Amino acid sequence: MSSSAPVVLAVSGASAQPLAERALQLLLEADETVEMVTSRGAIGVWQAEMGLRVPSEPDLQERFWRERTGCDRGVLRCHRWNDQAAAIASGSFQTRGMVILPASMGTVGRIASGVALDLIERVADVHLKERRPLVIAPRELPWNLVHLRNLTALAEAGACIAPPVPAWYHQPSSLDEMVDFLVIRVFDALGLELGALNRWQGPLQRPSSS
Repeated sequence: MSSSAPVVLAVSGASAQPLAERALQLLLEADETVEMVTSRGAIGVWQAEMGLRVPSEPDLQERFWRERTGCDRGVLRCHRWNDQAAAIASGSFQTRGMVILPASMGTVGRIASGVALDLIERVADVHLKERRPLVIAPRELPWNLVHLRNLTALAEAGACIAPPVPAWYHQPSSLDEMVDFLVIRVFDALGLELGALNRWQGPLQRPSSS
């Protein structure tokens, strides 16, 4: 797969929108080409939790995210949540992989069942059938048996399940640093190097007590 092929960033209606926003910013800063799909539920979550009115029309959404991230690098193409005629809905359209961040359990269940009611689900299905990288970052707590079985089915089908689980070994001093850690770890699963300056470099060397 060409390193110039785009990355699909999908955002569903789970409660972790700041992760998606930071992922988009880091991808654009890294001069990546991003095909972005925001579900109808995700737009509602942005409004309810962060007071952001994210446009649903692609051209307006692209302008919105350029202004919001403050980044004019990379290439950004946004797609309407139900546009199953979009190029990324076809297996003939080459991509480097897809990340669903965050992934709601409704989205997970429909993909696991082979049901594609919107563009996110269709593109995920395409990545599975074409054997391309698909990284799913589920956001739910706790997981019930149905969730576990759906995630297992997706893992067996070839997806990488990468829940955004916080950690403290990198000694974050702010919520922003924790967000960066989570985003970088999720995209590690796709083999992308994002935010190298914020990457953990190993345990800090403590001064000798002698």
